[in-house]
Amino acid sequence: MIMLNETDVTPASFILNGIPGLEDMHMWISLPFCSMYLVALVGNCGLLHLILYEDTLHRPMYYFLAMLFLTGLFISSSTIPKALSIFWFHFKEISFDGCLVQMFFVHTLTGMESGVLMLMALDRYVAICYPLRYSTILTNPIIAKAGLSTFLRGVLLIIPFTFLIKCLPYCRGNIIPHTYCDHMAVAKLSCGNIKVNVIYGLMVALLIGGFDILCITISYTMILRAVVSLSSADARQKAFSTCTAHICSIVFSYSPAFFSFFSHRFGGHIIPSSCHIIVANIYLLLPPAMNPVVYGVKTKQIRDCVIRILSGSKYIKSHNI
Repeated sequence: MIMLNETDVTPASFILNGIPGLEDMHMWISLPFCSMYLVALVGNCGLLHLILYEDTLHRPMYYFLAMLFLTGLFISSSTIPKALSIFWFHFKEISFDGCLVQMFFVHTLTGMESGVLMLMALDRYVAICYPLRYSTILTNPIIAKAGLSTFLRGVLLIIPFTFLIKCLPYCRGNIIPHTYCDHMAVAKLSCGNIKVNVIYGLMVALLIGGFDILCITISYTMILRAVVSLSSADARQKAFSTCTAHICSIVFSYSPAFFSFFSHRFGGHIIPSSCHIIVANIYLLLPPAMNPVVYGVKTKQIRDCVIRILSGSKYIKSHNI
């Protein structure tokens, strides 16, 4: 019986092939990618700085927004710089361990982004249905614990991915037809049994995405019931307007995710792989780029602060005790 050592079954590195079939267009594809990444960097960093130093934004809603902006900043920065290096300089190689690290952060952070959107839905529910108790229910310790729990949920559920990938034997080459190390894209290079990877991947999708979507749906159902019961049309409009930006963020985040999930399972032979990869990158890049824009335009407090800063007014962090 022939014994294989670790070097026979584990490649030292992988080759990220970008978007197969569209190699000649990589330079053109990189332009919107780079533009959106710059918008994400400037927008998220700018609003994080604003929330940190503007006392009027030291409220539960904006703490959750800070989590969303920080998560989006890390998500885009964990994938887009490598994608741009592939498009511009053909730097396609990534070490095996580097691939595992990127995969861990991508899946952990996307899970956390989903969790933060769920927490923001609960925040809107409390703000609209229990306005007088809003500040007593969503205290700073509660917000910190909720954010930490969301992060730990992602970490604990994604860590097994790295061990599952690490234990697989690889004998189908080391070329990944993608711009980043996606769990299933790496697993498909294995000549071993990846059934556990597939089943566990579906379980994680249900435990994170399914649970968060359920909570968001229940929250907005309760919000809708509360708003419809208001007697004043102005009050109903004002209540709905506070949810507009959050609903836009949900659409930006979950639309590409749903497309990828269902097209992989029901349209895999109809939709070209290049389309899957582009949508996967949009899923990681669109929310970080659009969330600061949406909240900057739709949220009056943020909009007023930005206008005041741009008009030359000073804003300083007060030292209230």
